Parts: sequence; structure tokens; C-alpha cells
Amino acid sequence: MLKTILSLNLVLNVLWAGGVWAENNPPKYSEGKGYELVQPAQPTQDPDIIEVIEFFWYGCPHCYRFEPYISKWLRQLPDNVRFIRQPAIFGPRWSMHAKAYFTAEALDIVDKVHADLFDTIQNKKQKLESVGELAEFFAKHGVSKTEFDQAFNSFIVDTRMRQATSMGARYGITGVPAIIVNGKYRTGGAIAKSLGEALKVTNFLIVKESTLR
Repeated sequence: MLKTILSLNLVLNVLWAGGVWAENNPPKYSEGKGYELVQPAQPTQDPDIIEVIEFFWYGCPHCYRFEPYISKWLRQLPDNVRFIRQPAIFGPRWSMHAKAYFTAEALDIVDKVHADLFDTIQNKKQKLESVGELAEFFAKHGVSKTEFDQAFNSFIVDTRMRQATSMGARYGITGVPAIIVNGKYRTGGAIAKSLGEALKVTNFLIVKESTLR
């Protein structure tokens, strides 16, 4: 009985995704047309959940423009999909901004500061490339210097940074924003030809993976 209920829920999720996301006439995508294959495919954290990873950098204007698309898309996320933000690291500036994200994650305030990190760097033109600048930024969001230092220098943040340095290569990421679906498929504005189209491709791949369950 439980298996039947779970199967029914999965089917409903797939149908819901197809109805809400794929629109009336869903575009057809294939390898090389809208997405690329991740080779070799990478394991996901939970085989029962479809994993969607967004690689980004706060210093990237394209990532900043992509954020409203992502925010709207997240409001329609089915239960069988897990979304993961993943800061990309391709240099010292990227590294500091990645550490800012992981520090916010350690403090459990990502939802509170994520958009403002983008705004501060992209619109207010503050680089946020030093520990002092980041401490001041976090202070404006109610984080004391002690709390910031403890999180910024914590083992968990150090571990996340070590993992992040190799993530781009593992998934074949050469630029951002980039989307990885279930460890198998890679898309993004450049591959899909536009930021909006990248999420349509993502939706297509989610439905594709859902039907394989």
C-alpha cells in the first residue's frame, strides 16, 4: 500500500511538472541542443531525489541577472526535486565570495543575505574581497564580529571550500551561471542560448529524469 502511494505521488509530481513547467507545447531538447552530458556522470546526495545544482559567482553579472529567474522558478519546485546553490571557484576573488556564501550557510542566514550579497557587489560596487569587508557586511545583517569569525574560520566552512575547489572540474563547468541536473546534464545561458531558456531545459530534464524513476 505504501509503495502504491509513493508511486502515485511520484506520478503526480511528474504530471504536475509537465503541466506547469513544460507549458502547452514543450520544446524538444537533446544532447548538444539545450544541454550537454556530464562525463562521467556524478553521484547525487540522495538517489530518490532529483538534484539540481546552480553554479554561480557573486561577481558575475549574468548570475545576478539569473537570480530573479531562479527565485521565481523555486516557488514552483516539486517535492521530488532538491535545489543546491554551489559557488564556483576559479580564482582568488571567486574564493572569497564562495567563502562568504558558506559562512552565511554556516550561520543559517543564506535566505537573508544571498540577494543582498549580489546587490552589494553588482549595484553598490563594493568588492567584498577582504575579511574586513565581509565582516562589516555581515554586521549589517545582525551578525557580531565574534559570530562571523567563528563561522568564517570554522571546520565546516573550510571543508566546503575544499570541496568547492574541485567541483567545477568534476562537472565540466567552464563558466557561470551553470545548471547541473541529477549529476548527468549541464546547461546554462550560453548552452541554452538564454537564461530563461536554461530553466526550460532544466524543467525538461527534471521531467525526463522523473519518468525514469
